[in-house]
Amino acid sequence: MKLHQVSSIFLAQHGEVPRGPVAVPGCGTGHDVRAWAQAGFQAVGFDLAPSAIRLAREKTPANVPASFEQRNFLGDDPPTSFDWLFEHTLFCAIDPEQRDAYVRAVDRWLKPEANFLAVFYMIPDKDGPPYGTTRDEILRRFSPRFDLLQEWIPRSYPNRTGLEWMTWWQRKS
Repeated sequence: MKLHQVSSIFLAQHGEVPRGPVAVPGCGTGHDVRAWAQAGFQAVGFDLAPSAIRLAREKTPANVPASFEQRNFLGDDPPTSFDWLFEHTLFCAIDPEQRDAYVRAVDRWLKPEANFLAVFYMIPDKDGPPYGTTRDEILRRFSPRFDLLQEWIPRSYPNRTGLEWMTWWQRKS
């Protein structure tokens, strides 16, 4: 397991969490989607870029039950409601003016009382992408719709040590 695969680390440390469908928006080449699928979840990765979806499919062995769809997470309706949504710095990749739409999308894609696991890039940069954020902004945006269950600094890329904040939320019913 590579250090930057925070989803793999989380899943290894939380083997007891109930399995169910998980959405991974902004999945890129799909390593997180594959990690969730290999842990027994019905994992679907979503990305805007056709090239990312193509690469994700090419990199996924036939015996890994992960699937990938080109879809606009912010604007499209979800194909189904999910028990989990995992994202790794997607919030910080989008224009800050789209952050309200992002919070609404997370809410829309999840079932009531479902889980939202996210890694936020805590940098001061406002000229991104990536665009920085703060703990206060995250709490202000998500707390009305989600309860924060846990938070920690994940093991990640060496150049991001201490710059990422991982959160585990539950959607309010």
